[in-house]
Amino acid sequence: MSWGKLLQPDLVLGDSILSLTPEILENYQLDGLVLDVDDTLLPMTSLQMSPVLRQKIAQLREIVQIWLVSNNINESRIGAIARSLDVPYLAFAGKPMGRKLRKAVAAMNLPPQRVGMVGDRLFTDVLAGNRLEMFTILVEPMVEPGEIAKNSTVRAIEVWFSQALGASVGGE
Repeated sequence: MSWGKLLQPDLVLGDSILSLTPEILENYQLDGLVLDVDDTLLPMTSLQMSPVLRQKIAQLREIVQIWLVSNNINESRIGAIARSLDVPYLAFAGKPMGRKLRKAVAAMNLPPQRVGMVGDRLFTDVLAGNRLEMFTILVEPMVEPGEIAKNSTVRAIEVWFSQALGASVGGE
């Protein structure tokens, strides 16, 4: 598989994870989700999840299995977030390497094609999901207002590089 294909998300949501709906999951026949945490669910520096996001995850949890898989090494932070959402988790995942991601998919007892990898980064989340033949969903990051410029620069570089390799992920 070419690098362009490995960096090509199956779905570019164009908004935050809050726009992920049951209809989208049904349309793509997804029975499970693996969610990145930092900047996908909440800003990296935040421990407080919005009530709207908590409600969204509860809504999705009624129709699909959900796991959190994060590269963050702070297991107590990721664990606290997972417990607040009542979902299993794996921290220090080492994405785009697939060992822990594969473990989460196996625990769901689903084929990888029926599990969505949801994240805000092309070179970790999308690449990892595509390597395992999961359905990849790229979302806009949830960041603190002061972090927007820094995160936009990183995202712009990822998008540019991915497009140069043949992916069509759209510009921000």
